[in-house]
Amino acid sequence: MAEFGSLGDEPPGDGPPAAAFDAVFDVKRARADDGRLLYYGEPLAPPEDVERRVWPLFREAGYEVRLTTVPERDPLTGVQTGNEHALVAEPRSIGVNGIPWTNVVLAVLTVLTTLWAGTQWYYVQVDPLANPLSLLGGWPFAVAVLGVLGIHEFGHYVMSRYHGVQASLPYFIPIPSFIGTMGAVIRMRGRMPDRRALFDIGVAGPLAGLVAAVGVTTIGLSLDPVTTPQWVMNSPGAIEFDFNYPLLVHFIADAIGQPLEYADPRTSVNPVVLAGWIGMFFTFMNLLPVGQLDGGHILRAMLGRRQETIAAAVPALLFALAAYLYYVLGSSFNAVFLWVFWGVFAIGIAYAGPATPVDDNSLDAKRIAVGIGTLVLGVLCFTPVPIELVT
Repeated sequence: MAEFGSLGDEPPGDGPPAAAFDAVFDVKRARADDGRLLYYGEPLAPPEDVERRVWPLFREAGYEVRLTTVPERDPLTGVQTGNEHALVAEPRSIGVNGIPWTNVVLAVLTVLTTLWAGTQWYYVQVDPLANPLSLLGGWPFAVAVLGVLGIHEFGHYVMSRYHGVQASLPYFIPIPSFIGTMGAVIRMRGRMPDRRALFDIGVAGPLAGLVAAVGVTTIGLSLDPVTTPQWVMNSPGAIEFDFNYPLLVHFIADAIGQPLEYADPRTSVNPVVLAGWIGMFFTFMNLLPVGQLDGGHILRAMLGRRQETIAAAVPALLFALAAYLYYVLGSSFNAVFLWVFWGVFAIGIAYAGPATPVDDNSLDAKRIAVGIGTLVLGVLCFTPVPIELVT
């Protein structure tokens, strides 16, 4: 463990010399500890200014740095005597180290659950437990769903790599439901350099995912519809869903001259269209301008700290929508519960707050225009009652 106590000494490890930032942080001593670098001292400027000044220096040296307080201990007894300020720098790694087994296992499980869901929509009349290969009957739906969700998340991942921000590979979320998944997420481990990076990473996922969703929807509308077999109609355990399509799906259907509904109530569009619907639904929810959702990132980059005022209103709007559906339109419980759930969720992520870039200078006009266009596209993916149980 290396340690130095004066500005004239060499820095610990391969970190930047203290003299490079002595105008904003007075270093008393520093040490290297299990890969981390710790510079103890006193900040000479507000915390935001300190981090903005030191962050590029540490990033160039291969570290992520933050200003924090750590316990101060007596060197002889080890007893804590108080707290002191420290710049804590940890090695940054942009690539993937080793095999990401958690990502792989979740992806495999999500493939299975979406295949299982697909077999239900294509009415494959074979027990998957008795014949696992029967799951392959749902492959068009599974490929479409995973393609849309995966392209969305890899949009974030690729742009994170471009801006040198640490991010994980996508974590798919399997669930044995009528769609087979709860979506996918990536973990952002690194600090955002500036508003440009925050915006580019935030907007890349929705735009990439929307392109995929539009493509999948177009392909699905061109495929043969499916007809509900009579044995399903007569089954006592059968559940009928009524999907309501957002404006964007209607625009696509009108553009290519394909129907969304058929005269025979037993006939419905190909389940691949449902995969596009799922992609648009997740796009809208992710574009809510709150917390660290994609919309929160985009609006934080566009408006700065004023984004938090808008984010505070999002839960109230969702609760108001739920109340309108219940008391005015008399919508089903599941539609009302959906927006109540997201209202509660929005409160939690609004409280956690958005990502804060190190350099908080304003965004350029071109990106602001793209951001406005993306949020408008998100509105085209909205429908007040996405899905209803028909009773």
